[in-house]
Amino acid sequence: MTATTTYALPADRAYDAAQHTWARYDPSTGTAQIGIDALGQASMGDLAFLVLPPVGATVRRNIGAGSLEAAKMTGDVLSPLSGAVLAVNEAALRDPSLVNRDPYGAGWLFTIRPVDWEGESAQLISGDAVAGWAEAELARYRAEGWI
Repeated sequence: MTATTTYALPADRAYDAAQHTWARYDPSTGTAQIGIDALGQASMGDLAFLVLPPVGATVRRNIGAGSLEAAKMTGDVLSPLSGAVLAVNEAALRDPSLVNRDPYGAGWLFTIRPVDWEGESAQLISGDAVAGWAEAELARYRAEGWI
């Protein structure tokens, strides 16, 4: 976890800086679990409604793959990676607030088989860069009144 206590961003994931989504890649299976990071979900408020892509669908990086309604916004669910959807989080569909309560655990959104993990993950923030980026984003979100 990073130094941001309330809005922790685990270092075992790669983050899309613009969309505040995350991907946790498992090289043993070649799959990536996708979710919304704590800053992203806090800035949009409590989720009330969630639509995710169906299993078998193809999602493209930063192109609408579903939709959500939250206290502060309505918008698209975006994937930080392109790939084929292997699973969706049925529990989060039934109870979207699960994403707010546990964004890195039970509140994941869907799992994909990335088309180009190496190429697309290079556009994400990961490893040692996560902590500095998280601190800067937290400061920016506070200054702009998002959280």
